[in-house]
Amino acid sequence: MKNNKCTGENTVISVIMPAYQAQRYIAQAVASVQAQTFQAWELFVIDDCSTDNTAQILEKFSTDPRIHYLRQSVNQGVAAARNRGIREAKSKYVAFLDADDWWASDKLERQMACILRAKAVLCFTGRELMKPDGQSSGKSIGVPERVSFSQLLRTNVIPCGSVVMETQVAKEFGFVHDEYHEDYILWLKVLKKYGPAVGVNTLGLKCRLSAGGKSRNKWKSARMQYGSYRCFGYGRLQAFYYMIFYTINGFWKYLG
Repeated sequence: MKNNKCTGENTVISVIMPAYQAQRYIAQAVASVQAQTFQAWELFVIDDCSTDNTAQILEKFSTDPRIHYLRQSVNQGVAAARNRGIREAKSKYVAFLDADDWWASDKLERQMACILRAKAVLCFTGRELMKPDGQSSGKSIGVPERVSFSQLLRTNVIPCGSVVMETQVAKEFGFVHDEYHEDYILWLKVLKKYGPAVGVNTLGLKCRLSAGGKSRNKWKSARMQYGSYRCFGYGRLQAFYYMIFYTINGFWKYLG
């Protein structure tokens, strides 16, 4: 597949997909973008210097001119990969999808309708938690119709792979701090400046659980959450205060 970029002049949503050692699942992720009922999209796959067959697998999609393969010269992490995709985007909106997850076919259509109706800069959906083999775990997590900055401080209800947001807003802040929850930090910045985000309470994102994933390693996730609060500028006492709500919501979300 050729490394390329498109002008994006007629593209409504630029989908950004970071990929690292993604040969096992990336075909399903890309196919779920192609299957969207909302077809005004382009896809940037940012290969973060994979050494497996990720690039070769993507060759099967090379006949679709909306799909663009970009390879990092060195491995820089998921935040840098997403930021490169944001820089490439010429459309009004960007969406994010990890290479091991996938979307329901009507996800983008529902979100665009919601964004236009609510005039929001960020929209997200619920998710279904999937086993590593792609079968449903039987657990799903819904979302509220709106979430404010103060509500988001208590727990992150915005799954990164479900987000559609205005490109200029994404470019304004970008993703930072891979060592923490880089997506959560971005959402907090956006909501603090631009007001509430809106949710579409459908299972638009199919989120594959893995043994080493953030959502499965609770202690690691908790440390990253605390670090996210500190990175955002809160002192230790404030960070511990919000960690109480994070812990309670975490038990309800995954163990309830």
